Amino acid sequence: MSEKFDVIVIGGGPGGYVAAIRAAQMGLKTACIEKWLDKDNKPRLGGTCLNVGCIPSKALLDSSHKYHDAKEAYGVHGIAVGDVSMDVNAMVDRKDKIVDQLTSGITGLFKANGVTSFEGMGKVLAGKKVEFTAHDGTVTVLDAENVILATGSVPVNIPPAPRTGDIIVDNEGALDFREIPKRLGVIGAGVIGLELGSVWARLGSDVVVLEAQDQFLSVCDKDIAKEAGKIFKKQHLDIRVGARVTGSEVKGEEVEVTYLNAKGDEEKQTFDKLIVAVGRKPFTDGCLAADSGVKLDERGFVFVDDQCRTSVPGVFAIGDIVRGPMLAHKASEEGVMVADIIAGHKAQMNYDCIPSVIYTHPELAWVGKNEQELKAAGVSYKVGKFPFAASGRAMAANDTDGFVKIIADEETDRILGCHIIGGHAADLIAQAVIAMEFGSTAEDIALTVFAHPTVSEAVHEAALAVDGHAIHIANRKKRK
Repeated sequence: MSEKFDVIVIGGGPGGYVAAIRAAQMGLKTACIEKWLDKDNKPRLGGTCLNVGCIPSKALLDSSHKYHDAKEAYGVHGIAVGDVSMDVNAMVDRKDKIVDQLTSGITGLFKANGVTSFEGMGKVLAGKKVEFTAHDGTVTVLDAENVILATGSVPVNIPPAPRTGDIIVDNEGALDFREIPKRLGVIGAGVIGLELGSVWARLGSDVVVLEAQDQFLSVCDKDIAKEAGKIFKKQHLDIRVGARVTGSEVKGEEVEVTYLNAKGDEEKQTFDKLIVAVGRKPFTDGCLAADSGVKLDERGFVFVDDQCRTSVPGVFAIGDIVRGPMLAHKASEEGVMVADIIAGHKAQMNYDCIPSVIYTHPELAWVGKNEQELKAAGVSYKVGKFPFAASGRAMAANDTDGFVKIIADEETDRILGCHIIGGHAADLIAQAVIAMEFGSTAEDIALTVFAHPTVSEAVHEAALAVDGHAIHIANRKKRK
């Protein structure tokens, strides 16, 4: 007889491992299958996020930012540091150590919560059975009352720039450069492209970002995208929009990239390294038997309802393989919701209140609707903005780029969106998320007491500015 579980989770990333822990906490007999092997062929939990995504990229971003500050910004504080150098090997080794600590931490959490861990591939069969193939090829069929698919996503490859050794790489390869490339090309000006481009630009690379879309950061509010473009240009990120890559050729230790510019003219650029960061796609290869009954949509995503139920009762899917933004925190909360539902509780996610962040410096963060979306929908709205240049705390920190922008409904004053570009945007956006989750108005935030001096006061002032009541900037007169 095969072993039976109340819940089997396929995938040990931020969606899967959180779902497994939550299910176990609910008293359910839970197993988690994860196929990830590290560079030494050792099994690891954490998926893309912890191993080659969110966490390692932030480690490099923080290291490179500290280096840049020491080299360029300490003088204004009266701190003289002399010649500053970067030991790239030490930086990358530190990144690897952080990844080791966190992935090992999940293993400890599984043990503490009684989650059974299986190391290998999982495939959903008919009748809620799961075929487990261990790394040594041994195949076992497991029975489950419920199955949660959380297999994540993989980088999109493009024919004009196939990965080639360590010259043309994806985001994973870009995290392991052991030397600072003199000339770095990045295909894609999205989250991954901008973050990795920022890391190496701070360390001295000449970075060119080739973006096929004609508009920079089209997913962002137009004011945020415009401000980000100005700041990144000052940081020597050469971002070329409307640049469609048509080919690449590796020549020795460099690569020549051919692309069509915004005017349609062909151009060529030579780089020492090329990062392909054009997006990610759901990973379901080998995860679903033909008779599993689980349906995919036309883009390869698993079809689910608002509570992540698939077309098969008792089989759920979460994270990057289902609709919605490919974000670790979205996957985690879906995992919690599904585990709670399986345990018999009522649970629901508010997909209107999922924050997005780009961890450049300054950071970009937003939640809710932007101006373009509201205009297209014909919604009447009002806007309040407050610049960090008027924040005493930001001035003291010598970090005054950017602003907070709050959008509220013209009639009800309900907050519809918040958009921030600034040094602490990733943390500040949580205030707006909480406010929107509770249905707050701009006035609710305006009437809230914020500590002084803090950068969070910019959120307070932006809320005051919605109705022209900001204290520390001159308010714009409303058009009659």
